[in-house]
Amino acid sequence: MSEHTTGTPALTLYYDGACAFCTDAMLTLLRHDRSGVLDFVDIAAPGFADFPPGTDMAALNARLHAVTADGRVLSGLDSMQAAYSLVGMGWAVLPLRIRPLRPALAWAYDHFARNRYRVSRLLGMRLPAPHCDGDVCHRGSPFTKGLRDD
Repeated sequence: MSEHTTGTPALTLYYDGACAFCTDAMLTLLRHDRSGVLDFVDIAAPGFADFPPGTDMAALNARLHAVTADGRVLSGLDSMQAAYSLVGMGWAVLPLRIRPLRPALAWAYDHFARNRYRVSRLLGMRLPAPHCDGDVCHRGSPFTKGLRDD
């Protein structure tokens, strides 16, 4: 169910593909991932069942999760810090490295994650329109565009 890299990625991100903000963030990471160190798994994809160790759907829906190449599971701010740092965008998550700020940033992140659909709508963010063939509609994956019919 992975959607980007070949070989073993340095970090696999488990994101909510039904969330426009989340998908946009993953596309930003994909555009900056010139070395192919990231892999992306859409937890909202039909048939998703590839849970990281020690997680379930409730946990994955509560916050971004990632699995490192050596099998460590990261969540929330740690996932973001690892992903942005790996693609050379460490500057974007610099505040996450300031230990006294972490509790407030973790609270803000958790509040955002619970309201991500509402925030996406308020920001005017939309997912691509689905294309339909008869009674079957597919939104398509921005990570596999041109590679297969989604």
